[in-house]
This record gives sequence, C-alpha cells and structure tokens, in this order.
Amino acid sequence: MAEIKDRFWLDREKTLLLVVDVQERLVPAMDQRICGQVVSHINMLLEGCKAMGLPVIATEQYSRGLGHTIEELTGATEQQCIEKIAFSCCGEPNFIDALEKSGARQLLLVGMESHVCVLQTLLDLLDRGYIVHLVRDAICSRFKSDYQNAVSTAARAGAVITTTETALFQLLNVAGTDEFKLVSKLARRRTA
Repeated sequence: MAEIKDRFWLDREKTLLLVVDVQERLVPAMDQRICGQVVSHINMLLEGCKAMGLPVIATEQYSRGLGHTIEELTGATEQQCIEKIAFSCCGEPNFIDALEKSGARQLLLVGMESHVCVLQTLLDLLDRGYIVHLVRDAICSRFKSDYQNAVSTAARAGAVITTTETALFQLLNVAGTDEFKLVSKLARRRTA
C-alpha cells in the first residue's frame, strides 16, 4: 500500500474504535443538540464496527465523579471499558496494554471533551506511531472554540480528520455485503 493510502485509508484488519469519556455527568454539560448528534454518530460507528468485527475500547475519566458511560452507548463498553484518571488514555497502563493486545495500528477516535482527553490522547497516540482518524462529527466540547481548536491542532499534528460516514464506508470498501446493507441503513437514518 502506498504511503498516502496507509495513512488516509482505514483498513479493517488494523482499526480499533476508541470511545473516550462519554459519561453521565459530562454529557449534560455539552450543548444538547450537538451532543445528541455526537451520540448518534458514535452509535452508528459502534453498530458498523460490531458488524465488521472491529475491536472497541471505551474509557471513563474518574467515574466516581463523572459517572459511567451513558446508557445510550452501552455498546461501547461491551468489549472493554478502562477507567482512567490521566486525561490522555495513554497515561493509563491498562489502556496501553489493551491497545497493544488488539494489534491495531489505526484508531478511530471519538468522544469528549475534544480539547482535553480526546486531543491529549490523540497527540500521545501519534507520538507512539499510531495512525489516528479523528471523527469530527463524533466529538464535542462545551464550547465551539475549544472544539475548533482541537480539530485544527489534531490536523496540524498529523491526524486524519474524518467523518462517521467516511470512516464506515472506507472500512466497508465494497458494496453488496450484509455489512454494507447495515451501514447504508444507518446512513439513511442519519439526520445531521
């Protein structure tokens, strides 16, 4: 595979979905319209990744204070949910162990807040040699300026900025499969 395609094209055999800190006491602090779209997009990714057999890791930042992953995203925690206190997921040894065991070299990164835990994780992952696809319509921050800064910084740092549908259809690669039918149905349900 060419260098450009290695970086910008998701490969099912190498990809993991990382859902960062979408928690009970953090979600209400977000703009509810935007957060609703983010949760919907994360669910699309979860359903698509499950159908394609991709690994998923969810994290929870200080769950004693922020609660657990929201009920709407319980699919995120089915495979593995890692508690952390470091803002970057890479600051938690259990996360690093789980990531290494997965064998993934490409990560689809979603969650909140964009400019804190998501961005710090992204930078650490890039520094460790991973290819990170930041799903811009599946992340959020309380303030638009923080979200915009996170996306801009991520792009400058070398992350691939993508969207939910772009990622899912890259992972599919072809039409006509049962997985394609599921993802197409998910895409048709999408409202924003």
